[in-house]
Amino acid sequence: MKTTSTFALLALAIGFSSCSDDKDETAVAPALQATTVNNLAAGVTTANGGGGQPTSATKYTFFSFANNAQVATADSNTTKWDVGFRGTTIIINGGNSGPGQGGALVQSGLFADIATAPETGFKVDAASGKAITTGSGMGWYNYDGATNIVTPIAGKVILVRTATGKYAKVEIVSYYQNAPATPTATSVSRYYSFRYVYQPDGSRNLK
Repeated sequence: MKTTSTFALLALAIGFSSCSDDKDETAVAPALQATTVNNLAAGVTTANGGGGQPTSATKYTFFSFANNAQVATADSNTTKWDVGFRGTTIIINGGNSGPGQGGALVQSGLFADIATAPETGFKVDAASGKAITTGSGMGWYNYDGATNIVTPIAGKVILVRTATGKYAKVEIVSYYQNAPATPTATSVSRYYSFRYVYQPDGSRNLK
């Protein structure tokens, strides 16, 4: 009787273990969530010119996707940051901008629809130009010389290979403080609002 009970318990334990294994194999990873960053100052100095505009952007503002946080300038020569902002220029932690594995490319498409980072095509910052090209209509923004307004180009998404070789997608929402729907000459510039999705597991999945 004791032997029979022992076999029964063993069979029950194996059954539970089998069910647990099956559950683990069919588990689906939760969808990644977009994070929104508002009013990240892009190298803004404390001195202001007329109309409340900053007089210059002398230093980069560094940002980490993994930590969703600004990174101190003192850590500029580390892999603690992924992207840096100064005026309309965005640098990546790689190439001649930093010691990381960073790269980037600008892709046309809807932010929500881009599900996978590409295997190839990432550019790095170099003396000949940035991975994210600067200039009106060349990368993520248009500039209107008549109104002096910078406008993110709709349908342009920045795909980033981070300093540690992981992936993210970024959409710039506004270049002005508090993200006004229609910026004017009095809107304070060099304050980025953007949203991003970061994949921490090292895969190219971005959805």
